[in-house]
Amino acid sequence: MNRRSRKPVERSREEWYAFAREAVLRRLDDRARTRHELADALRGKEVPSDVAAAVLDRFEELGLVDDADFADQWVRSRQASRGLSRRALSMELRRKGVDEETIARSTAGVSEEDELEAATRLAVTRIRAGRGVESTRLTRRVLAALARKGYSSQICWQAIRAAQRELGEEETAQEGPEEI
Repeated sequence: MNRRSRKPVERSREEWYAFAREAVLRRLDDRARTRHELADALRGKEVPSDVAAAVLDRFEELGLVDDADFADQWVRSRQASRGLSRRALSMELRRKGVDEETIARSTAGVSEEDELEAATRLAVTRIRAGRGVESTRLTRRVLAALARKGYSSQICWQAIRAAQRELGEEETAQEGPEEI
């Protein structure tokens, strides 16, 4: 459809293919994307579904669209930069349309030790930023921040204790519930 008149755009089959290829290339120019994200973008541009499927199939053949590679890169990047847990990374990949098998394979490289290390770094940062806040209140705030990153309560408590030891503070964390 034309955005102004909302009339269906009339294109030949070849014009639709060229339009779809160009739209996909523009999206990929920004960053890697999943097939699902690209299919949604083409659907939003009202590209016929058979044309969209053919263009995306060709891009997969050429290696320009690869959900497994995307998931691996996404996990490495988001775990390193944002310190997200396996659970949070899995949820993000699911929202991007990556299949469960690919998600499991990509997140398998994030060990519990990696999660604990990332959670401890975040806890140290939050505890330093919260100097002067009453201890129990600060612990609750740090627990909430870690839980928002997708960490289990066990990892949260271990990270808080490790951060407190690292900062030389007395441990004020009490044993909490199994899951937050």
